[in-house]
Amino acid sequence: MKKKKIIWLAVVALALILVAAFIGYNLFNKKTKHLDGSKADLKISATDLIRKFETDEATANKEFLGKKLDYIITVSGSVKEIIKDETGAYTIVLGDSTTRSSVRCSIDSMQNQQAASLKAGNNVSIKGAITGFMKDDLGIGSDVVLNRCVIEAKN
Repeated sequence: MKKKKIIWLAVVALALILVAAFIGYNLFNKKTKHLDGSKADLKISATDLIRKFETDEATANKEFLGKKLDYIITVSGSVKEIIKDETGAYTIVLGDSTTRSSVRCSIDSMQNQQAASLKAGNNVSIKGAITGFMKDDLGIGSDVVLNRCVIEAKN
């Protein structure tokens, strides 16, 4: 009787280990979805998005970050700055030039050529996964952060 119990526990433990290994393997090899063909959950201007976070961060977090894992939005606005880092990655900064707050869009590497063609002052629509908000505590401006961004339209 005791031998059967030990064998049964060993089989259950082995099954749990195999399930955990399978889940771990799939998560490790998960591909990041490109946003080119995806539909945005919301379209909003950069100034309205910034205002929502600055006036009521808790509500904005629930609205934009608490809905689902990949909440995709299209943000339209004026390009304040184009940043290219040492690895060649682009960040497009959108917002009103009268304020220091902005929307920072980390561009998908497949969109580098389109990002390089932008200039400060261009009006653009950029689609991305909203990932957070960096609140202004030092008077340097708040930032809403989007990742995996693609440029939808340039005016």
